Amino acid sequence: MDLKLRGKRALVTGSTVGIGFAIASGLAREGAEVIVNGRSEKRVAEAVKRISSEARSQVLGIAADLGNSEGVTRLAEQAGRVDILVNNVGIFEPVPFLEIDDHAWLHIFEVNVMSGVRLARALLPGMVERGWGRVVFISSESGVQIPAEMVHYGVTKTAQLALSRGIA
Repeated sequence: MDLKLRGKRALVTGSTVGIGFAIASGLAREGAEVIVNGRSEKRVAEAVKRISSEARSQVLGIAADLGNSEGVTRLAEQAGRVDILVNNVGIFEPVPFLEIDDHAWLHIFEVNVMSGVRLARALLPGMVERGWGRVVFISSESGVQIPAEMVHYGVTKTAQLALSRGIA
């Protein structure tokens, strides 16, 4: 199948392993230039190498911690033009609701929600100006069926669903 992505540039956050890695690999196989992101230079370089071995396009890597606005700003600036933004980065930890302190709530919200908000604000104007672009939020069934042991995670996944609908 040809998704006609040749010449498009995609940024996939949290793409050194798991779902993000699979998305980045698939986009690269379809011919999109892909920017891999993770927190560690080493893991980003390893993912770029693995994806490049099967890619039909250029694969780049940018290490940046998306748990704070500085990391997101640096990623957006280094990424430059982006046609497809896949907000995949996400963290979770099973913790009973009564044991989730404010720090944990704020940290998971910064990573899972605010990274996508900040990247969309930075990159969406260019997409609109060029007349083509896609912003995707990778949520989870936890956004609809909140897990009792991960209420804070479920709340962030619900927020992503609302963000994607609101931006659309």
